[in-house]
Amino acid sequence: MHAPGYGSHREQFGQLRVPAAGSPPVPVVILLHGGFWRSRWTLDLMEPLAADLERRGTASWNVEYRRADRHGWDATTADVDTAVRYLARLARQFPIDLARVALVGHSAGGQLAARVAADLLTDAAAVHPAAVVSLAGILDLIEAQRRDLGDGAVAAALGGDPATLPQVYAAASPLLRLPLAIPQIIVTARDDNPGINDLSSRYAAAAQAAGDNVTVIEGDGDHFTLIDPGSRIWADTCAQMLDSLRTS
Repeated sequence: MHAPGYGSHREQFGQLRVPAAGSPPVPVVILLHGGFWRSRWTLDLMEPLAADLERRGTASWNVEYRRADRHGWDATTADVDTAVRYLARLARQFPIDLARVALVGHSAGGQLAARVAADLLTDAAAVHPAAVVSLAGILDLIEAQRRDLGDGAVAAALGGDPATLPQVYAAASPLLRLPLAIPQIIVTARDDNPGINDLSSRYAAAAQAAGDNVTVIEGDGDHFTLIDPGSRIWADTCAQMLDSLRTS
């Protein structure tokens, strides 16, 4: 495993798992952890999935980023954008296939994954994901803020409410960025927070109505079952994602 920095701050780094030098290029999965954009949660949350992907012969880029509670919303979004683009540089050194990139985000990371995918669409020079996977993603920030999910996490991260920061919410909320024009896999666990599950259901319906290719996966478990590599729901999600990359 390699841990290159994509910036100068100590939180601007990722963990890269790749095949041995000389191997043919393989798909790469960008992993974005959640934690309601708060610094108590780190990329360690996604490490089990990175190890599982390595066993499946797939590279992973598990990204750390500056969280909004300590560094502000702009720092968080800028770091995720920079980290995704940094794959182009890593591909010069390691056997990863930039035509087969998936973005996987858990919880708040699901919002970050969908948002950066939308931001990259208009940049021809950027890395373009072939699939976006939301694991219990916070995909409708206006509704999440209205419901006070995470005890005010959305307003705290973005710096205010939708009435005072409409442009920030318009750029940040995946629901408001549709269509993404990228295949999406929206995953929920039956025993997760009902409010989070409802956000995913609302988003999936809106994305399908906007013309996006959306696959919905629901399975047993709770919020953290979704990032348990031994769970059935992760096995189903991973199979669907890797199939999307094979056909991209």
